[in-house]
Amino acid sequence: MNPQITVLEGDGIGPEVIAEAVKALKAVEKRFGHTFELNYGDIGAVAIDRKGHPFPEETLSKCLSSDAILFGTIGDPRYDDDPGARMRPEQGLLAMRKALGLYANVRPIRSYPMLEEFSPLKKSVIQGVDFIVYRELTGGIYFGDRGRDDAFNAAYDTLIYTYEEIKRIAQQAFRAAMKRKYHVTLVDKANVLESSRLWREVVKQTAMAYPEVKLDFMFVDNAAMQIMTNPAQFDVILTGNMFGDILTDEASVITGSLGMLPSASIGANHALYEPIHGSYPQAAGKSIANPMATILSLAMMLEYSFEMTEESQAIKKAIDNALEEGFVTRDLNRDAYYKTHEVGDAVAQNILQLQPEQKF
Repeated sequence: MNPQITVLEGDGIGPEVIAEAVKALKAVEKRFGHTFELNYGDIGAVAIDRKGHPFPEETLSKCLSSDAILFGTIGDPRYDDDPGARMRPEQGLLAMRKALGLYANVRPIRSYPMLEEFSPLKKSVIQGVDFIVYRELTGGIYFGDRGRDDAFNAAYDTLIYTYEEIKRIAQQAFRAAMKRKYHVTLVDKANVLESSRLWREVVKQTAMAYPEVKLDFMFVDNAAMQIMTNPAQFDVILTGNMFGDILTDEASVITGSLGMLPSASIGANHALYEPIHGSYPQAAGKSIANPMATILSLAMMLEYSFEMTEESQAIKKAIDNALEEGFVTRDLNRDAYYKTHEVGDAVAQNILQLQPEQKF
């Protein structure tokens, strides 16, 4: 049976960047003789408009029956300044993560030699950077109780983690380290937060099953500085939901743009692949969005969900070749850039032109 992929374009630039990833997938089909079945669904603001809910039952059903999910972006400015909105696009993403049990967000961070000039960081700082962040995705302050106390003119958000939530993401991080450079860094705020102290207890316990892996600890404020000053020291970063969200966005400066960073959200039975950037509504329809992160997310899908390592490496090599040829969007080079679809065309063409004997 052909692999089944649910495609969720979402909002803003989502449809544009997804289109280029699908273009790359079609090139993979032709290059390697595969056939993928694509099934499109609605999520976010577009789903509210069409179905009255940011994550409709119809979309959930498609996701549950698929082998993997390719997701674009979510968010619409119509809801940003409306505190009384009953539903928000972002609720669709949170609902999807919960419904599919997507607890591990995996975000690789690497430097590209051909993009070093576009990073605001010094070349000497970013050379050779290659680390991966394992961010817990379904717990923490984003999912805790929240509310307002009008009598005291106050608001609250509750940060809660359970032993099992920490244990399962820690195991994922240590398994990844065993395939990399045998080094895990737990990023927390254990000098202040009781939840972080629980993280340390559970991660130390988990580490006992992986004696080959070096484990160290870093407070999140120091980690934010170290990612900017010495990012090459990291191999696998393990952290909670909010810290991981912030740190990976910060790390985008290493590549020069959020548009270069892919991600995977993995659960026990389902996996979703998406760029880490937002919906960028100001750019929607202008063909200036960077599709590379979404295409790289597709490469992660082929490797993680379908064990198509050669096909995944072919996409990465095609992207490297396109970058070397100067195919970048405006976010990377405002003086010499290509449109979204032109960058996607270059990647797809490079996939088709890779020589059969070429080692990826």
